Amino acid sequence: MILLKSTFNKGIIIPSLLFIIGVCLLAVFFPNLTVSILDTIKEFIFINLNWVYVWAVTLFVIFLVYLMFSKFGNIKLGSNDSKPEYTFFSWISMLFAAGMGIGLMYFSVAEPMQHFTTDAFAGNHYINRAKNAQLYTFFHWGIHAWAIYGVVGLALSYFAYRYRLPLSLRSCFYPLLKNKINGKWGNAIDVFALCSTFFGITTTLGFGVVQVNAGLQTLGLVPENSFTYQIMIVGVLTFLSILSATSGVDKGVKILSNINIITVIVLLLFVLFLGPTVYLIGSFTEGIGNYVNNFFSLTFDTHVYDESTLPWFYNWTILYWAWWISWSPYVGLFIAKISKGRTIREFIAAVLIIPTIFNFIWMSVFGNSAMWFDINIAKGALSSLSDNPDALMFSFLNYLPWTEVVSYLVILIIIIFFVTSADSGIFVMNSIATKNAIKSPKWQMVFWGALLAILALMLLNTGGLQALQTMTLITALPFSIIMLLFCVSLVKALTIDRSYYERDFSVSTVPWSGEFWKDRLQQIVSFKSCESVDEFIMNTVNPAFVDLQQEFKHNGIEAKIQQLKSPNRIQIEIRHDVINNFIYGVKNQVKVVSDYVVEEENLPELDEKKTYFPKSYFGDAREGYDIQYFKKNELISDVLKHYERFLEIISEEKNEMFISSNANKNLR
Repeated sequence: MILLKSTFNKGIIIPSLLFIIGVCLLAVFFPNLTVSILDTIKEFIFINLNWVYVWAVTLFVIFLVYLMFSKFGNIKLGSNDSKPEYTFFSWISMLFAAGMGIGLMYFSVAEPMQHFTTDAFAGNHYINRAKNAQLYTFFHWGIHAWAIYGVVGLALSYFAYRYRLPLSLRSCFYPLLKNKINGKWGNAIDVFALCSTFFGITTTLGFGVVQVNAGLQTLGLVPENSFTYQIMIVGVLTFLSILSATSGVDKGVKILSNINIITVIVLLLFVLFLGPTVYLIGSFTEGIGNYVNNFFSLTFDTHVYDESTLPWFYNWTILYWAWWISWSPYVGLFIAKISKGRTIREFIAAVLIIPTIFNFIWMSVFGNSAMWFDINIAKGALSSLSDNPDALMFSFLNYLPWTEVVSYLVILIIIIFFVTSADSGIFVMNSIATKNAIKSPKWQMVFWGALLAILALMLLNTGGLQALQTMTLITALPFSIIMLLFCVSLVKALTIDRSYYERDFSVSTVPWSGEFWKDRLQQIVSFKSCESVDEFIMNTVNPAFVDLQQEFKHNGIEAKIQQLKSPNRIQIEIRHDVINNFIYGVKNQVKVVSDYVVEEENLPELDEKKTYFPKSYFGDAREGYDIQYFKKNELISDVLKHYERFLEIISEEKNEMFISSNANKNLR
């Protein structure tokens, strides 16, 4: 028997699979009983503990807005010199596709129409009902939803890339649990995240398959919306998802996300310009103003004074907050995976604002078009389908030109959304189950894809999908508390982070003295060639580092000198069990000179628009500076000044989070 190589962590994969399969089998064999029990639990939570969701989501919004405008906004998700791995367009496309996906196609017409026709607002004039429909759709798909994703994504990417911890939810508890995150507590957190991710993706993809089937039936490509055709659809889409996942984020996920955002924009513009254009632009404008004016009242509204709307409140706002929270481990992990190198301010601004604005435009165009058609042309025909969201989108397209062509485009978008959600989900689940292994065998991606497909089909066939959805919503309550602890961890870590990098030097030697002022003047008014800087590194920096190395050794400290290329540089390093070993280096840095300086007669001649200078750099990626005027002893003094600062920082108890032998293994 050939044993397959695996990177699965047994402490995570075994309990996760037992729980996932156990819950799914209960939903398959006892769907009615399971739904009844879970619905009772969900109803108790939504009625008696809905305030937990309201306060949690409100605090997430306040917390992220505070960070965006605070002094912490300039901190990078990674070392201070790290750069983003993806272009801005690809980054936004991927986080958007993972964050909303099929939901945009499923609810863009259905949700506004259901708010428009609900009994909760039946007493209002149809104009007020239309305004309410847009307002609450904006509320459910706007800043609050993305704040939930943003908290998890920010915490994960900060601790993974700044602290060099595993890209795992357990890492977000590092300031609170320290190295205990590597034990049973950490495994329990990852098991919870894996199960929540699996349940969320399974239910969403199950509903997506039904919508694809409904679209194919509308176009006459399949005779009915039945389980037989759903099997074939799931088989094809799962194959495509696995193919994309195995090709990696840089290829499959990124390419599909870019294609998807382009096709979505094409569809959006089509409906905008061939639908009631003037009405849509006006309603969008008024909707934005309505949203801004009512932002705080919507945020804190619990409908306690209007009991007739409480059932609607539980089944929409609270359900949405629970749904976004239950999806946040998956979406947050994926957003974190693609966000290395961004600043905190850039991350929050992009995650909160850009998808929110697009969602508002999308929901306005589709939702308001549907309501306009229903009032002015369809005479209530679309309203009558508000309880059948699977078919509502395609019925709505009948009131636009080129219905069949656009229906094919809608199905294509749903399919791509399906694949991008599934492939990023497969990628994230494998990352959780392997504790973020750098490279995993491809059969593991196939395993996750097959498990998703099999369990989703079993649940679809027996009607157990509703039970799984309810289970997912219930798990959102404890995870909302976990997310609040993420915020506490972030504040603690960011405070220490900023203190670490802003720490000034102790009173020490000042490199500049007046002894060599004539030499200094000559250096100041002359430009350096690449060769002259290399010569400075070899004749001044290298001897200084050698003397330091010998003196460190005399004091029982081992220091290592390294000479590196591209650019030419030399560094002295002292290893410690900390995230940033002490490193002081000097590199040959090029600088482009302005045309004014090149042509200035009162300055030395410059043959080309480049000059070179020796620049210091450090192990914690702080910004270095020009050291071309330093003599050997002055350079030694400068190194010791930085080493003294380093020792002061790591000796303080409050900076203990920067001391981690496990984290430092990643550097060796």
